Amino acid sequence: MTPVPEGSRVTLEDVARHAGVSRALVSIVMRGAKGAGEQTRARVLAAADELGYRPDVRARALAGQRSRLIGVTFGVAGSFHFDLLEGLYAAARDHGHELVLSALTRGRDEQAAVLSLQDFRFDALVMLAPQTPAPLLAGTVPVVVVGWQVDDPRVDVVRTSDTSALDQAVDHLVGLGHRDVVHLDGGSGLVAASRRSAYAAAMARHGLERHARVVSGGETQLDGMRAARELIAGPLPTAVVAYNDDVAVAAQGVLAQHGVDVPGRVSVVGLDGQEVSGLSPRVLTTLVQDPVALARAAIERAVARAEAAPGPGGPDGGRELVLEPVLRVGGTTAAPPPHP
Repeated sequence: MTPVPEGSRVTLEDVARHAGVSRALVSIVMRGAKGAGEQTRARVLAAADELGYRPDVRARALAGQRSRLIGVTFGVAGSFHFDLLEGLYAAARDHGHELVLSALTRGRDEQAAVLSLQDFRFDALVMLAPQTPAPLLAGTVPVVVVGWQVDDPRVDVVRTSDTSALDQAVDHLVGLGHRDVVHLDGGSGLVAASRRSAYAAAMARHGLERHARVVSGGETQLDGMRAARELIAGPLPTAVVAYNDDVAVAAQGVLAQHGVDVPGRVSVVGLDGQEVSGLSPRVLTTLVQDPVALARAAIERAVARAEAAPGPGGPDGGRELVLEPVLRVGGTTAAPPPHP
C-alpha cells in the first residue's frame, strides 16, 4: 500500500486503496447514499478516519451538492458568544454539518464578515447578535439570527427575551427595597439598545422614571471597568443592572477597589449566566440564558431551512423562537443601606 505523502490532501482514491474498494463505493459511503453494505461502510469509514480524510467542501458545492456547511458570523467582544459557538459546533455535528466562522472586529464590519464566507457556498447562515436589522443575505440563503429581533419575514430568529430579563432584574431589586437603580449599558449595538429600552420600561412600570439612569458601557470587562469608574465619580446608586456578566463582574471589582461594599452599599446584577459570573469573590446575581438551547434551536432552524424551499415560517410553523431567562440569585444583591 502506498502511503499518502505527508502534507498532501487525502483523496477518495487514497481511501479506496486503503479500504480495498472502488472509488465509486467510497463516494457512495461518503455521501451517505444507498448501495454499500454495513461491513463495507464501516471499513470505508475506518479507512477514512485512519488517513484523516476530509471532504473537499468547495468541490462538493461546485458540483451542485449541498456543502453541509453552515456559515456563522460572530462578535469577539462578549464572552457569551463563545459559549454559543461551542453549542453551535456540537449541534452542527449532531446534524452532520460543519461550521465556517467569520468574526466581526473593530476593523471588520458585518458586510465584510458575511462576504468572506461566500466562497464556501454554505447551505445556511447563522448570525450571532448582528449589528444590522436587515441581514445582508436574507432571501438568498436561509438566515437565522441569534439574540436579536429582525422583522424581515425571510429570516428566522432565536433569542432570549430582553424584556423578561430586565423586568426580572428590576423586579428583584425593587423587591429588596431599591429605587435608585442604574443601568450600565452595552454601547451602540442593537442588543444593547433593546436591553436599554427594556430597563427604562421596567423602571417606568414601577413608577421609578425619575430614578432611571443609564451609564455608557459596552460588552467587555474593560468597558465594565470604565463604566464603574464613572459611577464612582458621581452619585452612587444603590443598585446596578449591567448589560452582561462581563460588565457586571468588572464593575463589581472596581467598586471593591474603591472600598464600595457589594452588596452592602451597591447591589449588582448581570445578564447571560456566563461562567465568569462565578469567578468573583461573591457569586453574581444574574439572568441566565441557555446557550446550548439557543445554539441547538438555531442549527435546527438553519438545517430545516436548507432542506426546504425558502419562505416565511420556521420548521415548526413559527418564524421566531423566544426563550425565557431565569433569575439566579447570588451574593451580589441585598437590601439597600439604610438612609443616614
